[in-house]
Amino acid sequence: MSRLAVVCGGSRGIGRAVSHLLAQRGCRLAVVSRNKDAARTAVASLHGGNCDVSKEEEVQKTFETIQKTSGNISYLVNAAGINRDALLLRTKQEEMVALLHTNLLGTMLTCRAALRSMLRTEGAAIVNIGSVVGLKGNAGQCAYSASKSGLEGFTRSLAKEVASRHIRVNLVAPGFIRTNMTAGMKDADGAPSIPLGRFGEPEDVAQAVLFLLESPYITGQVLVVDGGLQLAM
Repeated sequence: MSRLAVVCGGSRGIGRAVSHLLAQRGCRLAVVSRNKDAARTAVASLHGGNCDVSKEEEVQKTFETIQKTSGNISYLVNAAGINRDALLLRTKQEEMVALLHTNLLGTMLTCRAALRSMLRTEGAAIVNIGSVVGLKGNAGQCAYSASKSGLEGFTRSLAKEVASRHIRVNLVAPGFIRTNMTAGMKDADGAPSIPLGRFGEPEDVAQAVLFLLESPYITGQVLVVDGGLQLAM
């Protein structure tokens, strides 16, 4: 039977590109999204459904359903995320909490929910989606940067915890990628600072995710996919 891949945030942007690429590789897909209709549109055959990854009960029920209907999980990709840019002095506490709950706590909850299933699967792997901002920081993105920076420590720690069970855990850190999050940005706003001279496409990140999922001797690493942006930061 083909590998079962669960993609959280798989209905749009980077997650959608990852879902399509994994489907092309012959994986069975479970796309987890807050929007069930969007999730069904993302792949032709869907197991799973709508789920707010920041809510523990929803996450637990979703992963229990996935295992019952589809079997053990081989791959988990955490691409669900939100962004609210603002200077720290203008950021409300509820906005900070929302960012931390979705971007960081949500990934922790989905990893925990998937692990029991993944322990029964040979060659299991997790890829979390962070950001170059989490590595380098950026003015006006303190809360977002904190949530993504936390993913690096979490990823490395979890990689150590589950390495003895042959589960690999890695992080991809994208730069400026053409998604809903960067829809308000024009090439002139960011492209000149990128050594490769352009924004990335979701498919560029998906290729990196696939590489890490299928690489049997890489764990606890951060792969930056930013066109060289961090070199200029």
